[in-house]
Amino acid sequence: MNLSDEVKESKLLDGLIDTHIHTSPDVKPRLLTDYEAALEAKERGMRTIVLKSHVEPTAGRAHLTSMMTGLPVIGGVTLNLNVGGLNPETVRSTALMGGKIIWLPTVHHQEIKLDTDALEEILHLVKDHSMVLATGHLSPPEIFQVLDLCHSLQVEKVMVNHPLTRVVGASLDEQREMARHAYLEHCWVATMPRHDNLSPEVMFEAIREVGAKHCILATDFGQAHNPSPVQGMQMMIASMVKQGISWEDIKLMCQDNPEKLLF
Repeated sequence: MNLSDEVKESKLLDGLIDTHIHTSPDVKPRLLTDYEAALEAKERGMRTIVLKSHVEPTAGRAHLTSMMTGLPVIGGVTLNLNVGGLNPETVRSTALMGGKIIWLPTVHHQEIKLDTDALEEILHLVKDHSMVLATGHLSPPEIFQVLDLCHSLQVEKVMVNHPLTRVVGASLDEQREMARHAYLEHCWVATMPRHDNLSPEVMFEAIREVGAKHCILATDFGQAHNPSPVQGMQMMIASMVKQGISWEDIKLMCQDNPEKLLF
């Protein structure tokens, strides 16, 4: 199916959501500021974008960007060492500032122990404030530990970040099991040459095996050496349609599923 048969390019991103964007200010070079990324998304008719940082909370930045651009922008916090690791107080303040996503450790995932007591307190806060728990860079065994705890505490808004990347490396069997309790967020950055250089066919096969109803497509773009997030979203959609994914499933993964988590 040709993408042009489904939707005109100018309307391609209307109503879609990117759940994973890295912007400046940051400790690493980023292509766009919060404002520039949101403005670009708004100009293309997107529903919202999510600002992620490995080093600081983005809830306040998202609020200011929303006020400046008129686009609803979403933030949260990644529980790395910069904010004290599994720190319930950081989660509580993020919730009170309107943050929506709590990412478990990413760049510091090897240094931070998954303390059950702290994790339980964090999950209660996530549930009470209707936030999303994302698994960050945890390994599959750690992800299953978290998913089991989420299930027992009835935390329903859960997202497994980029399961196909080297840093996570979940098998198809593991992904099928994870999808029973969470959405799997497949990020286009994994296909880039300076990252995992993953074949788009691998992403397509994973989506086909698990089912689009359990998946989310995001870019994880914002690096200075990659295209802009909007360009990345266009590239990803065109590639997945070329692989054989229907426009209906694209909308499911880029709009309906993330909306269920974020709104």
